[in-house]
Amino acid sequence: MDRIEKSKEKFNQLFGAGVTAAYATDPDFQDILSDFIFGEVFYQGNLNDKQRELITLVVLSTNQTLPQLKAHVSAALNVGLTPVEIKEAVYQCVPYIGFPKTLNAINEVNEVFKAKNIALPIESQKTVDEDNRFDKGLAVQVEIFGETIAKMRENAPANQKHIQDYLSAFCFGDFYTRGGLDLKTRELLTLCIISALGGAEGQVKAHVQGNKNVGNDKETLITAITHCLPYMGFPRTLNALASVNEIIHEI
Repeated sequence: MDRIEKSKEKFNQLFGAGVTAAYATDPDFQDILSDFIFGEVFYQGNLNDKQRELITLVVLSTNQTLPQLKAHVSAALNVGLTPVEIKEAVYQCVPYIGFPKTLNAINEVNEVFKAKNIALPIESQKTVDEDNRFDKGLAVQVEIFGETIAKMRENAPANQKHIQDYLSAFCFGDFYTRGGLDLKTRELLTLCIISALGGAEGQVKAHVQGNKNVGNDKETLITAITHCLPYMGFPRTLNALASVNEIIHEI
């Protein structure tokens, strides 16, 4: 199939048969969009449609492009993602984009779930409590980043050690330890989130190494960042790819 036929087939798989409203007002634009995203990008690299929709959800949440997020929640369900997987992907955004933006995204998810009669709240994926969230979070940090974490904690100024504690207990303890998504998926989504933010290249590089450490190879990272391209643009995509190339050299 050529990319136009691929686009039509993929669009129908994700969103169902029908014509988007944009075709009535901006048909050329909609053709360019559909043929590029659904006829080319969706077929590049080694990710499946479930992984691609999870990436799309977190990038749209990061960018606060909420109408498109709502559409892709339905698409995510259509390709077989569960309500738990969708919610966990959006929850994973919190440490990087903050609570208000994540709540905006959660509201969109919930609207779709209610319309489809998906009962709320969905089952809890929490695995930590007040007594162990720090220790379990720190353990996940070390699993992802290795001995760097001990050095970060040791070198933190006295008046900023609480930030390192928050990273361990909140970012990694409250979120990375949750069920619903495995560690490789969470770390890949985090890379996409911080790539979409822009201006966070230091963290992008750290999470490129983290992805490598948990078993996501360079091809997977390139595919994931390429999938972000239509939603975050070329500048942030090229910056993220430069970070990948700096950390993981070609063989």
